[in-house]
Amino acid sequence: QVQLVESGGGLVQPGGSLRLSCVASTITFSIYTMNWYHQAQGKQRELVASITSGETTNYADSVAGRFTITRDNARNTVYLQMNNLKPEDTAVYYCNAIFTPTRSTLTYEYWGQGTQVTVSS
Repeated sequence: QVQLVESGGGLVQPGGSLRLSCVASTITFSIYTMNWYHQAQGKQRELVASITSGETTNYADSVAGRFTITRDNARNTVYLQMNNLKPEDTAVYYCNAIFTPTRSTLTYEYWGQGTQVTVSS
């Protein structure tokens, strides 16, 4: 059974930093695009950052320059370093793994259970 387990969330003051981790099991981690989403209370889930198997990264405009996504294939882990946090970053952060084989109509996609990040003074 595939599992994505996030950790590293918590309460932090504005301007502070957190590093989220997501460990994946039972998948060939290196071939998956790994994503971090967040969902604020009462709002839709939004893509925050992604990193492909080739380590190409993309960020939402709201976090570009403040957040950094990285991956360690040897540890089956993806990280989200969050700096200069703002109250509007408060949300549940979810790890997502997605892979579509070449010339296939199938998509393999998995989600973690989420970790709460609260930015408040």
